[in-house]
Amino acid sequence: MKNLTIAPATPEEVRSGELGLKLRHYNYGFVGEYPEQQYIRLNARDENGRLLGGLRGFVFLYWLNIEVLFVEEDARGSGLGSRLLAEAEQQAIALGAKNAKLDTFEWQARPFYLKHGYEEFARIDDYAPGFYLAYMKKSLLR
Repeated sequence: MKNLTIAPATPEEVRSGELGLKLRHYNYGFVGEYPEQQYIRLNARDENGRLLGGLRGFVFLYWLNIEVLFVEEDARGSGLGSRLLAEAEQQAIALGAKNAKLDTFEWQARPFYLKHGYEEFARIDDYAPGFYLAYMKKSLLR
C-alpha cells in the first residue's frame, strides 16, 4: 500500500454517504439486508414556544439508540421526560426496533431510566473524572 494518503473527508464526501454504504453492504453479508438508519427527533414546547425538552435518537439494526433526552430543570418532575421517552419508543417500534440502548452519566438520569425498565449492562468508571458512564438497554417487545 504505497502512496497511501489519509486526509479529512470533504463535506461532499461526507454527504455522499459512500463510506457508510460500503460498511452497510459488508454488514449485509452477515446479518442480511436491514432498513436504513431512521432518525427520531422530538421537541416539547410550551404555549409560548419555549423549548422545554426533547429527544434525539435513531433506529439502526432494529435498535433505538437514544443520544440525547433533556428536560429543562423547571419542567422536571412533570412527566415530560417520560412522555418523550414513551413517544420515542413507540416511533422506534413502528420503525421495527426491538430494543433500545443509551448511555448516561451517574449524575444524569440513571434512576429515571431504571424506572422505565432499562437495565445497566456495563459501565466505565472515571469516564469523567470521578464519575462513571452507565450503558443501559431495554427490550421494546411486550
